[in-house]
Amino acid sequence: MYAVIVSGGKQHRVTEGEVLKLEKIEASTGDQIDFDKVLMVGEGADVEVGTPYVKSGKVTAEVVSHGRGKKIKIIKFHRRKHHKKQMGHRQWFTEVKITSISTDGKAAPKAEKAPAKKAAPEKKAAPAKKAAPKKAAPEKKAAPKKTAAKKAAPEKKAATKVKAKAKTETDK
Repeated sequence: MYAVIVSGGKQHRVTEGEVLKLEKIEASTGDQIDFDKVLMVGEGADVEVGTPYVKSGKVTAEVVSHGRGKKIKIIKFHRRKHHKKQMGHRQWFTEVKITSISTDGKAAPKAEKAPAKKAAPEKKAAPAKKAAPKKAAPEKKAAPKKTAAKKAAPEKKAATKVKAKAKTETDK
């Protein structure tokens, strides 16, 4: 059975026996915590969804430890402005172990594992036949590439250069 709970402004999908890190909760190590904000409880096709919370849903957890996460580096940088700002942050967390998930005020029954079926003795398989060698695919002839027609250089530019040279010579 699983449930979706709200803690620290975040939603978490939890199952019994799971250990997870939540936002810091003010409780000492070993305390029992009840999560009443249960959004969904269910197993397989039997799912109960709350509006917004399941009225009779309750998840109980035990506080395992408190700590701080890995450091997150924050860098603010503006190029060519002589500005660089570096900061770091370590978020506090509470590690909890989910002990029970319940609906209607009753603890959910733990799913019993069905005894494993004995495997039937395997029959000896017939010797595998060798696969026939694959034939190479016929090669396709490549289509001749079309070359783009080259554009002739415009004559106007050449003519203007000649005129420009003539003007400079006459100006002297």
